[in-house]
Amino acid sequence: MNKRQEMNASSPVNSVSDRATVQQPLGLDVEVVGEHERENLEIFFAEAEERRANDVVLNCQDNLDFLREQPKEKFKLIVTSPPYNIGKSYEVQSSLDDYLANQRQVIGECIRVLHPKGSICWQVGNYTDNGEIIPLDCLLFPIFREFGLKLRNRIIWHFGHGLHCRNRLSGRYETINWWTKRNDYTWHLDPIRVPSKYPGKRHFKGPRKGELSGNPKGKNPSDVWEFPNVKSNHPEKTVHPCQFPVELVERLVLSLTDENDDVFDPYVGVGSSVVAAIKHKRNGYGCDVVEEYIAIARERVDAFYAGTLKTRPMGKPVYDPTLPNGGH
Repeated sequence: MNKRQEMNASSPVNSVSDRATVQQPLGLDVEVVGEHERENLEIFFAEAEERRANDVVLNCQDNLDFLREQPKEKFKLIVTSPPYNIGKSYEVQSSLDDYLANQRQVIGECIRVLHPKGSICWQVGNYTDNGEIIPLDCLLFPIFREFGLKLRNRIIWHFGHGLHCRNRLSGRYETINWWTKRNDYTWHLDPIRVPSKYPGKRHFKGPRKGELSGNPKGKNPSDVWEFPNVKSNHPEKTVHPCQFPVELVERLVLSLTDENDDVFDPYVGVGSSVVAAIKHKRNGYGCDVVEEYIAIARERVDAFYAGTLKTRPMGKPVYDPTLPNGGH
């Protein structure tokens, strides 16, 4: 018998005039009237408690200190977007050599705590110097290779909005480099399939004539992903200037982990990676040195468990002004 069935089978309140207090997992007392209302609330709170079954750890702490406290081979997925060393409010800009030396330290510790079948997804953009762009993933590539990791995909994340450049083309993409320790890694394609371009297409000749030529569950999403970046009108927007969209991390969580696996973000910011993990029954871990960001991350986790967190749904089409209602 599941929790919903157990609640439906529980002893009812004897009369609609009977009053009872239901203690909910969020620490509030809710006064209810009547049997039906009580049972519905008990079911809701039981399901909320089920959602809280996964661990959440959000520390305001230096990531190297946090990592050194963790046992080896703990995390199935490490996903992050480190600072780009371009002088954002949350980072201290340094020389490029010092920046890469620090990244090498963090990457080395991440590999130590990475599960043998796990993945590291390092999302970066460009470092800029007097108008010259330097792709950070190109500079980080040899570091990951030195540690023996294998690059599975260089995913292009395309977004439609950003700064407009005067002396070069405006940047509208960043990269996610997906690395694994070995060839035997966790991988699930079905949960992240996207609708096929021609879903009813069939073989027109040969022994499979008349059969569907594509997978009925959809197609592989390829290595070019289009998600809106988190700007002022995005439902997930917080004070963080460079925020991960939750749906981007969700695609990695669903394809590279199993339920109850541990997901870690060493530059967690306002917690989008942790939200993506707990949305799909994974354990979420993260650290950041900015107290305000960790406080917001904790608020977002609480809002998720309370059912009030706003996120952009996976699979929602990107807004297209040429279509009715933007294609939504």
